[in-house]
Amino acid sequence: MLKTLQKTTALAPDNQPFQIVTLSNKNGMKVQFMDWGATWISCQVPVNGELREVLLGCRAEDYPRQSAFLGATVGRYANRIANARFELNGQTFPLTANQGVHQLHGGDGFDKRRWKIEKCGENFVTFCLNSVDGDQGFPGNVEVVLDYELSEDNALTVRFHATPDKDTPLNLTNHAYFNLNNAIRGCDVRGHSLQLNADYFLPVDTDGIPNAPLKSVEGTSFDFLEEKPIGLDFLQEEQQLTKGYDHAFLLNNNAEKTCAILTALDRSLSLQVFTSQPALQVYTGNYLAGVPTRLGGSYADYAGIALETQALPDTPNHPEWQQYGGITKAGETYRHWTTFRFI
Repeated sequence: MLKTLQKTTALAPDNQPFQIVTLSNKNGMKVQFMDWGATWISCQVPVNGELREVLLGCRAEDYPRQSAFLGATVGRYANRIANARFELNGQTFPLTANQGVHQLHGGDGFDKRRWKIEKCGENFVTFCLNSVDGDQGFPGNVEVVLDYELSEDNALTVRFHATPDKDTPLNLTNHAYFNLNNAIRGCDVRGHSLQLNADYFLPVDTDGIPNAPLKSVEGTSFDFLEEKPIGLDFLQEEQQLTKGYDHAFLLNNNAEKTCAILTALDRSLSLQVFTSQPALQVYTGNYLAGVPTRLGGSYADYAGIALETQALPDTPNHPEWQQYGGITKAGETYRHWTTFRFI
């Protein structure tokens, strides 16, 4: 197994080079990570004797400028918090708004910070980040530890550990976009097939803010309990408000099953997703047009799909969903993992 660390000639917004870590396994699978945003920037999987890039990405210098959160670590709270405010323990906390009046992915969040490379072994890398009390409006100091580990069976596991010193919303995820057929230029991902282990999804308005209780997928275009092409029931029902799928699915409580299976159009490769998280945000890249590629061009809408394991969106404003996570008590450890396995 090979591990390398390199610095780019391109400079990050702090005028220092980006640092890139490369891991590989005995099968030849290669994954790369960047310290800016603790970003997953490449995932090359062996398919029929050749390495295939399956992760959307861009040139290093373009990551701070793109707005699609390509492969980034997002927090303190992934997804949206309505009207950029919430109440906790009888106190109202105004947050930094970055999507109109709402906050998305933590405002000026973890994806826009340089993480410290704490450790780097033969098959793993550990990143750390300190988020201070009041960061983007959130209470409490939080030290976040993030581990990426590549296994010999072509699986990447992402682990988060964090302990706040005050009660605070905490919801961390990786925002990778996958295209199992052509992630370099991005073919239409709606030709992929998807299966989800989820009986309920969360309706949202045009801003992606929840506007109804959890709803059964039965008899709707959100039913992925059996594998189906993503484009089969596309732009039906609640999808019309968000130009496609951009919805949270509450995962069924069955650790023996995968929470998601994504399969390439030609069925040459599949991605299995396992997680300890309660929900999965499925985003079909509805607004990827104009996002830069590695080749200097631009992706089109629907060029990739994000499968973001996390708590439900806007949970700080919905006590009825806090049973599924989203709020971490002072002194308690937030601990979640997700595994992406390619077969």
